[in-house]
Amino acid sequence: MEFGVGSVLEGKVTGITKFGAFVSLPEGKSGLVHISEIAYTYVNDVKDHLQEGQEVKVKVIGIDDSGRINLSIKKAQEPPPRPEGSRPPRPSGGFTGQKRPAEPVTFEDKLKQFMASSDSKLSELHMNERKGSRRGGRK
Repeated sequence: MEFGVGSVLEGKVTGITKFGAFVSLPEGKSGLVHISEIAYTYVNDVKDHLQEGQEVKVKVIGIDDSGRINLSIKKAQEPPPRPEGSRPPRPSGGFTGQKRPAEPVTFEDKLKQFMASSDSKLSELHMNERKGSRRGGRK
């Protein structure tokens, strides 16, 4: 049975660490479920959610160049329903009823702002260096 990214498999927890759990998979393979991929809730201690020998359903979320398999327990199941009356989180930069100064929204906008600021500071630095070298300061 060949499996790849996106495959949902049954496995057995073979080891628990502070950063996740190792799971044995079919064909003698094994993978790691990182602590962030164990549950939809915050996981402080892996042992609160998993035990060695426990059968788990996992989804393959990545296989690196070395053949290491990254697994997710939470993505192998449906997300829990939101409590009644709760709203989904607002996207950042959304209308809040208060006026805020315009700020970059996309990565490209933030990068342009950073580059402009950086160019300005560099040109100011070079200008100050030239002034200092004319007065007999350091070159």
